[in-house]
Amino acid sequence: MIAPKTLKLSLKSLRDFAKKRLPDEILIELDEKDECPLEIVQHMCSPDKLGIQLLFIPEEFGGMGGGAFDVYCICEEMAHIDLGVATAVLATFLGSDPITVGATPEQKKIWLSRIADEGLLFAYGATEPEAGSDLGALRTTADRVMQDGRIVGYKINGNKQWISNGGIAGAYSVLANAPDGPSWFIVEKGAKGFSHDEPEDKHGIRLSNTAALAFSDVYVDADRLIGGVEGQGLNQAQAVFGYTRLMVAAFGLGAGWAALDRAIPYSTKRIQAGAPLSEKQGYTHKLIVPHVARLEAARSYIEETAERIDAGNEGSLNAEGAIAKYMATEAGNAAAEASIQALGGYGYTHEYMVEKISRDVRITTIYEGTSEIMEMTISRDRWQFHLKTRGQHYHEQARQWEALHAQHPEVGANFTALAFHALAEVMERARLAKLTRHQHILLRLGELIAYAECAGSLSRRAAKMADGKLSEKTSRRFDATGLAALSRIFAREAALKVAAEGLRWISGAGGVTDTDMATFEVALGLAAIHRAQSGLIADMDYIADVVYGRVAKSAALAA
Repeated sequence: MIAPKTLKLSLKSLRDFAKKRLPDEILIELDEKDECPLEIVQHMCSPDKLGIQLLFIPEEFGGMGGGAFDVYCICEEMAHIDLGVATAVLATFLGSDPITVGATPEQKKIWLSRIADEGLLFAYGATEPEAGSDLGALRTTADRVMQDGRIVGYKINGNKQWISNGGIAGAYSVLANAPDGPSWFIVEKGAKGFSHDEPEDKHGIRLSNTAALAFSDVYVDADRLIGGVEGQGLNQAQAVFGYTRLMVAAFGLGAGWAALDRAIPYSTKRIQAGAPLSEKQGYTHKLIVPHVARLEAARSYIEETAERIDAGNEGSLNAEGAIAKYMATEAGNAAAEASIQALGGYGYTHEYMVEKISRDVRITTIYEGTSEIMEMTISRDRWQFHLKTRGQHYHEQARQWEALHAQHPEVGANFTALAFHALAEVMERARLAKLTRHQHILLRLGELIAYAECAGSLSRRAAKMADGKLSEKTSRRFDATGLAALSRIFAREAALKVAAEGLRWISGAGGVTDTDMATFEVALGLAAIHRAQSGLIADMDYIADVVYGRVAKSAALAA
């Protein structure tokens, strides 16, 4: 792990560099040109300059040995600067993942050292034109080349699509079907038979290079098979999903805040009907405050998951990575859309960054697993918890948050408990009526689970902040009082969403009869959840005052 002071200095260096080399006008110009600023990307990855890639390379190979929490912090900052550049820079991290988790010691020494010492750009060659997010459906092949009865190499044939850094990388990790199953191979730029297309003309992240790859009898030596054993490719990919999805979650978080950080100051200067927009509750409570709450709920889940990954004793945390990615990227998209609305006609023009950010952040719900794949991953994993505990998993979670409420009544843990109890009832109704045969029900369960668990995470984070127990590296956008208010806001939303949407879909799929409806509504705790909305406007007023700096001013005037 990186020391907090070192991480802080790295983040400051990034911000200083971006302020000098990537101001808004340059970003907008590059976006219009659809141009990846290769020189800037190389500068960021150069070991004698910014050396961002050193953060995720183990120390024994010349890196700094950063953990998941460190990578999250860097990814958020990069995305806050520009999501296209962030994608280009961090694609090397993704591309080297199969090496990090599955390579032989000798392979790690060669390739990770080259990334650290040379700033070698990598690309992750998994997605195919027909397979999309389904890695098990890939068609690229790797046929053995034999000599004297032993494997000396492989010939790779096939195509890859939507590859970040596809046209600028110096090396590629490529997933292909070998005789014993899907396997990762390392292919270097310039290999005979290997080519890439012109960059894709994308909707957003136009400062990143995205290109299709083609392999026609591309020969690689046997030592380019990552791990030296065929058939390990899908396991190696699965091993880092919790980690890589956390990275994209941080992208959604950073881009969402980048949009709000432009909408908020704009509204202090834009006068309508004799007062700034920032003083109008209809503006702040629709376009600013709800998105702040959702982003910070996602942040809390990201940080907890990163800490668990760094602890290293809980497996890959695929479902947790999926929840983090789903919530942060959906929240980031919603915040960017709201920021366009917040700027009115200006927000709809290319001249203002919020329009670009909105186009950029859209990709985060698509790459590294679509939101729909995330919903399915979440629901399948937590469905097993529900079955194994005979429907008690989320009731047990609710009791934990009821206990937290007794210790910290200010963080909204009681509202979170209502969400968990309602979720348990929704899932049990789905089980009894066999509703998971409907794919859409599984997806909606995934969404409700994500909301409830993020509410729980934010309540716990607010309590830890109140107790002074948060990590030194954690975000400090809000103090303990502000975080508690955000937790109450989001927990109310989560409880209402779980109960109302759960009722809608269970009823819509025929899982409750008219005569049983009243009983189900009571079991969901709808009346208690509606009562819990009391105080919501006051909490939103407070967060608006915090965001616009009015809390500090009021305190100063009172003093």
